[in-house]
Amino acid sequence: MSAAVSAPAPAGNDGSSYKRKRSRSGSPMSRDRSPPAHRSRRSQSPSSMQVDDPDPVRRRERERQAALRQAEKEVSGEVEKPAFDAQAEFQKLMNSRSGGVYMPPARLRALQAAAAQDKSSTEYQRLSWDALRKSLTGIVNRVNVSNIKDIIPEMFQENLIRGRGLFARSIMKAQASSLPFTPVFAAVVAIINTKLPMVGELVLTRLISQFRRSFKRNDKVVCHATSTFIAHLVNQQVAHEIIALQMLVLLLERPTDDSVEIAVGFMREVGAFLAENSPKANNGVYERFRAVLHEDAIDKRVQYMIEVLFQVRKDKYKDNPIIPEGLDLVQEDDQITHQISLDDELQVQDGLNIFKPDPNFVENEQKYKEIKAEILGDSDEESDSGSGTEEGSEDEDGDGDEPAEEKEGIQDLTGTAVTNLRRVIYLTIMNSLNYEEAVHKLMKINIQEGQEIELCNMVVECCSQERSYSNFYGLIGERFSKLNRVWCENFEEAFANYYETIHRYETNRLRNIARFFGHLLASDAISWAVFSVVKMNEDDTTSSSRIFVKIMMQEITEEMGLKKTAERFKDPTMKSNFEPMFPLDNPKNTRFSINYFTSIGLGVVTEEMREHLKNAPRLIMEQRRAALEEEESSSSDSDTSDTSSDTDSETPAAAEAPPHLDTEEIDLLIRAHLDDAVAPERGTVGVRLGVMIGAVGPLPCRDPGPHLAGVLQDILYHDADRPRAVALLLVEVTTPHLAEPALLMVILVAATVQARALHPHLAVEATGIVIGMMIGAVDQRTRLPEGEGAIRGIGR
Repeated sequence: MSAAVSAPAPAGNDGSSYKRKRSRSGSPMSRDRSPPAHRSRRSQSPSSMQVDDPDPVRRRERERQAALRQAEKEVSGEVEKPAFDAQAEFQKLMNSRSGGVYMPPARLRALQAAAAQDKSSTEYQRLSWDALRKSLTGIVNRVNVSNIKDIIPEMFQENLIRGRGLFARSIMKAQASSLPFTPVFAAVVAIINTKLPMVGELVLTRLISQFRRSFKRNDKVVCHATSTFIAHLVNQQVAHEIIALQMLVLLLERPTDDSVEIAVGFMREVGAFLAENSPKANNGVYERFRAVLHEDAIDKRVQYMIEVLFQVRKDKYKDNPIIPEGLDLVQEDDQITHQISLDDELQVQDGLNIFKPDPNFVENEQKYKEIKAEILGDSDEESDSGSGTEEGSEDEDGDGDEPAEEKEGIQDLTGTAVTNLRRVIYLTIMNSLNYEEAVHKLMKINIQEGQEIELCNMVVECCSQERSYSNFYGLIGERFSKLNRVWCENFEEAFANYYETIHRYETNRLRNIARFFGHLLASDAISWAVFSVVKMNEDDTTSSSRIFVKIMMQEITEEMGLKKTAERFKDPTMKSNFEPMFPLDNPKNTRFSINYFTSIGLGVVTEEMREHLKNAPRLIMEQRRAALEEEESSSSDSDTSDTSSDTDSETPAAAEAPPHLDTEEIDLLIRAHLDDAVAPERGTVGVRLGVMIGAVGPLPCRDPGPHLAGVLQDILYHDADRPRAVALLLVEVTTPHLAEPALLMVILVAATVQARALHPHLAVEATGIVIGMMIGAVDQRTRLPEGEGAIRGIGR
């Protein structure tokens, strides 16, 4: 207001002040232009008045004078601000859904003050309903074992009779979102049920109705949460045990995996109560579980859950007491038990969740104040309500500070917790009589998320420490892998880790680890996709890894049989995972894999690799011929005169060499042509092969050096396939000297003399290949001086 009064400056007669204002504007065009849309809203205030005048100077003067008059009226109090329209705000609130409109605190206080003038009005009832809903939701969300004794009086401060529908909805929603707190919520319902039975009956009725709907819809999550809540209400004697027995009969009448799983979970929660109060019915339920287990119509995982349930019964539900410690707050004589059957017609009263005006609102509020005073024994409700609100806010602050204090604590990074966990796992395994007891005890260990791999490693380590392999550990690993997918994935990770580091273990430990994983693979406890880490070639394997794979394969074959093992390795869906074990990319790796699996008795799995290796020479020759034909066709397109002149002047050393064959391809050709040849025929076969190789092209050169005989002798002693290896070397070292018959004779005579002393048929084979190569080279237009004489000399 002061700004409106002091804004205009005194104007002189010459209008100089107006000229100064015009000088600050941008241009004459901008003065005539209307202001932007977002500024036009701010100019609509009562203190500013717009005057329609074509003359800009006169228009601004008139607006200034009007602003001065308006400011004087506001200062003198003649113009009042518009009053707060509570009716309009109430109408806006009534037209919105409950809790869907945010209202600033100042406006909310003004609205409450206006509504408090008539407490029987619809507007006031709506505000009190929203406050009741928010208060009940906040109280339910804050309750836990430690503060339940303080929360209950605060909850009775609210009108639970009017808001019983809101309370039932809030507590059911909170329980479904946090199942571990189900005993706490059941204790809250039990305490309220002793004073207000209608509230406990409504909660139980809605739970039974929700269980029936979720069971019909096959909603496993909702059905499990609802059954758990009902079980704890039975334990608190809010519901009669007949409803628990009816639910068990319904779940086990036509057993499925989901229904049996829900029944097992329900029985673990309510079994101790039934065993104490209805032993005959309890025995009948377990007989039905035993029949379901013997029928073998459900999944293995669910069967294991039933076995665990029998063990829990044997241990007398020591981990599932009827009422947990700190929640036994109701005396047995004070509790009111509702006998509601599963087949009864239920009145869930959904209308209690919706706001409806109450014509007797003031009278009903006064009646609840009397009931509250009788329950709590307090006369000054308002003071208690205020203190309760302050205490609640302090509790919230305290609850919010506790996690921060825990986060600020010292974190142990020395690995002591992991060491203690491994010690507990080791002692648990060693103190178990059989694998079922071991699995049952290990499942009770509090293993943090991300530490599951420690249990898998400890099982493998314990197995490796035995003098001989014990199937006890394999059954433990199998049971864990089939109980939960998490354990299966961790055992698969352990397989990859142990295979990479298997060379660190001695033979006995290596054997036990291999048989352990062989059992897991044979029983399908882990996926066969783990074989993707096994690369069966000479470079990526060690002697330890090959022994590991051998023992593991023998264990798999012993349990599954050779036929089934071969069928699993031929599964097309897993072919990509088996490619590293059965390589087809390199003939050398293929031959290594064939020899390895044949030597360990699994030659049946190498049929595809053998077929590939058999067709490899033909494919190589076809590729070489195609390359030569393409080269000849490209060279024939050049100028004829240039080609003839270049041919006359070109020497054999300067001629363009055809494509080279690599060593592996030549080895394939030699093996393919000499496998079926008997010793007397190897010379003839060698000539034919040499002609073929010479016709294709020269080989890469290896410098034989002055000690060719020593190299030959070393290969003969260390290569299992001696004749072909030496023949291959002879082919390589003699090829560069085909144009020099004298040097070729010296090299060949020295090599063949040394070879004849070590192997009787070696010289025949090697000489035939070299002769054939020389003939093939002559056919390829390579001009060899005195070539015929060299061939005759080598033949002699």
